[in-house]
Amino acid sequence: MLQASFKKHTLQFKIPGGTSRGVLKSKDSWFIFVWDENNPEVKGIGECSIIRGLSTDPWQAFEAILKKLVADINNHKWWMDEGLISFPAIRFGLETALKDLQLGGNRLLFPSAFSEGKQAIPINGLIWMGEYDFMRKQIIEKIESGFQCIKLKIGSLNFEKELELLKLIRKDFNENELELRVDANGAFLPQEALEKLYRLAELQVHSIEQPIRHNQWEEMSKLCENTPVPIALDEELVGIQTEKELEKMLWTIGPQYIILKPSLLGGWKQSEIFIREAEKQNIGWWVTSALESNIGLNAIAQWTAILNNSLPQGLGTGQLFTNNIPSPLHIKKAELYFNPQIDWDLNLIE
Repeated sequence: MLQASFKKHTLQFKIPGGTSRGVLKSKDSWFIFVWDENNPEVKGIGECSIIRGLSTDPWQAFEAILKKLVADINNHKWWMDEGLISFPAIRFGLETALKDLQLGGNRLLFPSAFSEGKQAIPINGLIWMGEYDFMRKQIIEKIESGFQCIKLKIGSLNFEKELELLKLIRKDFNENELELRVDANGAFLPQEALEKLYRLAELQVHSIEQPIRHNQWEEMSKLCENTPVPIALDEELVGIQTEKELEKMLWTIGPQYIILKPSLLGGWKQSEIFIREAEKQNIGWWVTSALESNIGLNAIAQWTAILNNSLPQGLGTGQLFTNNIPSPLHIKKAELYFNPQIDWDLNLIE
């Protein structure tokens, strides 16, 4: 018989993270622990990570559902298949915990050259929104650290100021030397978006995430058809629950890329459905973390490693927090590594 418990942990940002939805100073995660009552020393751990204003998990019922889940953990198949459809973050946490327990409770979830420390995952450098000088400082630091792909959050400054920043980068680094991705988080209005995309194209921007708000399929479709900058759907994927709805959304909009965040989509298996449908429609993709601690980031990274996607992934978030869980994950020269010689330190959450 299985037993389970959960614990809340509030992650604190080293530097407040600016997005078009506001400034993040902290974020909550809940950890699910699952074990066999006959062998309680071996525990599987999964993280339920949510971002207020983006995650679809009903906030008011979140802990109540967690309590019901851990009390009914031996019915986990029903929870995975039906009970957590509206709670993708919890679904991913449960999926991770069960797989971790099945494989011995060592956080080794997808054996590969990455988990053996023999291969790294290329990642992009994340630049938070903020005042011009603050963003410029971040950019310089990332480039000096060896990043050849950086992602800038845009939409909070005056657009002309943001273009100045991009021009500053392009003055010193051409598109062959540095890949620029931007993320608008839906900040552009539909009637102004195409003009802004043309101005971004002049600076050889690789792609833009979610230029306009989600659930505007007709407007987004027109943008994707006419855009000079490849468009990647992000928030648009959140809340899609059936393959039929996913197929319809992708066919209707016709994006150049989609971005997969397992915590927002309901786990690895659900994310793999998105990948299959995207590839069927010749749509590119990459994986991004959703501000998880190292528990969730590790689960996403190990899964990403077996997918063999050569694009830089959005998995450089492990260094954002002052109270992250010490782990074998580390970043070196714009790549994410897993060092199997380093032990996990779970004191913060046990």
